[in-house]
Amino acid sequence: MFKQVDHGRKIGFVEVAPRDGLQNESVMISTEQKVELIARSIAAGARRIEVASFAHPARVPQMADAEAVIAALPERDDVVYIGLVLNKRGALRALATKVDELGAVCVATDSFAHANQGQTALESLEMAKDVVRFATAEGRRAQITIGASFGCPFEGEVDPDHVVAMAVSAAEAGPVEIALADTIGVAVPAQVFALVERVAHAIAPIPVRAHFHNTRGTGIANVWAAIEAGARTIDASIGGLGGCPFAPGAAGNVASEDVAYLFQRSGIDAGLNLDLLIETSHWLGGVMSRKLPGMLGHVGRFPAAA
Repeated sequence: MFKQVDHGRKIGFVEVAPRDGLQNESVMISTEQKVELIARSIAAGARRIEVASFAHPARVPQMADAEAVIAALPERDDVVYIGLVLNKRGALRALATKVDELGAVCVATDSFAHANQGQTALESLEMAKDVVRFATAEGRRAQITIGASFGCPFEGEVDPDHVVAMAVSAAEAGPVEIALADTIGVAVPAQVFALVERVAHAIAPIPVRAHFHNTRGTGIANVWAAIEAGARTIDASIGGLGGCPFAPGAAGNVASEDVAYLFQRSGIDAGLNLDLLIETSHWLGGVMSRKLPGMLGHVGRFPAAA
């Protein structure tokens, strides 16, 4: 049974379309279009945005212009630009730019960690912790995401005890937050609530962020379950665009406009402009030359007038 949400409750929001949304797309998006997507995200109220990944260009060609994108971004004291990094080399590239925050990644299973980073799960965790310590020493914010927290494309079920232990270990490095990612969209609300609640308790006062894909249609329900369990921030991607090059079957993220609708109708304040998100979803669909999966882009807001 859902809890009563206090009117005006604030939840953090991270727009991930410029990175996670685009990284798996075969249609190459120009630097200028990426910068416009970020500008539109800012206009729609996003104040933390994943703007690029510092992965090897041969592995993720869509992110090959990371430095150029970041160099073209407007100077905004009220916006945190996040760059995803998978190793120390990526961290060095990120720190050579004006990116505000480094997003380090580890993976909950050995098979997926090998596919994603060429490491075991625990090796990826130690690398993520090293990135956080390195970034912090250089005066930058840094956070850690635990990929495949709810299920693995290669190994299937993931032991929640293992994820909690990874989160506790990750917290030792002092990240600004730890995210649990449903990389392939297999989680269901009861599972999400149980794991988020456990991790939030285990790593307090470090906050939990949650990242969901809507592969099996449970994404929005999982967002709500995560909030109910204590997640402080939610990731989403305009239009529901997204996927992972190294996770077979991974489909799009929960859509930013759908999440904004959920928040707005539930009395949650995330500072988002629903109409501008829907407009941007339509624009991004034009860039991609297809309809995007986000629901609000198809059916519109309710009530029809703001």
